[in-house]
Amino acid sequence: MIITKTPLRIGLVGGSTDTPEYFRNYGGLLLSAAINKYIYIIVNKKFDYKIRVSYSTTEIVDTVDQIKHPTVREAMKLLNIDGGIEILSVSDIPSGGTGLGSSSTFLVGLLNALHAYKSEFASREQLAREAIKIERNILREPGGYQDQYMASFGGINMLKFNENDSVYVNPVTLNYEKLETLKDNMALLYTGIGHNSGELHGNIRKEISMHLDDYANMKEYTLDFYHALYDMDIKRLGELLNNNWNCKKALYENISNKNIDDYYSKALSNGAYGGNLIGAGGGGFLIFIIDKENKDKLKNLGLREINFDFDFEGSRIIYFSQ
Repeated sequence: MIITKTPLRIGLVGGSTDTPEYFRNYGGLLLSAAINKYIYIIVNKKFDYKIRVSYSTTEIVDTVDQIKHPTVREAMKLLNIDGGIEILSVSDIPSGGTGLGSSSTFLVGLLNALHAYKSEFASREQLAREAIKIERNILREPGGYQDQYMASFGGINMLKFNENDSVYVNPVTLNYEKLETLKDNMALLYTGIGHNSGELHGNIRKEISMHLDDYANMKEYTLDFYHALYDMDIKRLGELLNNNWNCKKALYENISNKNIDDYYSKALSNGAYGGNLIGAGGGGFLIFIIDKENKDKLKNLGLREINFDFDFEGSRIIYFSQ
């Protein structure tokens, strides 16, 4: 039996510049943070030669091609695993429509577990690249490269996406005191609104050429945010987050909506310096930067706050037994 533990992430600034339709022409830059909310994958050798996959539903099939879950099917095919296996997933936060990168986190954790099942070593770069290959090339799902790298590497990173498809992972190396200050002055709120990230990504990429100035501005805000983190200038960080959000929601009309706009405006009126709707948009989680003494005022929004810390380990194996 093998158990992997893989972190979800909160995208802060520069989101959408990681889509290949954009960065292959202009280069991308964003800043994101892995958090201590996880997806666990359990892989076990099965007594018979069947395949059992358990997630929100349970599949018991005879062959890999019969598996309905697309990423499980393609991960097993990529690693040439053909039967006699059980796969189970458990998540700290319900997957689907949250904007925290759960689908890629699931896949990175699965690939990590399957490599261990085969007694193979897989580097963080390899896990991210294999997940991208499955999601973007094999399944043709629209989206970026951020989630796969953040799930694999963990940490707070500035990710640079180059025109040749290479990705540079630049860790933000803050000391404990600054990390605590950052966390204490952030609020992660669940809107309860679901969204279809694939559909949103598909529509966003169709309008890239119409919003090149917005993309360029978000990359500038990412660099400024990176430097403001080392200064731990909370007000400046919030202002940059606000500037980034204004550019992001201009990329496509359905990234925000009346409910999200109302929550956002109310947060600013209650002391938040700025925020971001995490992920592709439409719903999920809002993140705000706000002085910690004012965080209680955000209860006026009526949203559930999720306590979190940062994760610096990325996808890892937490249990192995032969």
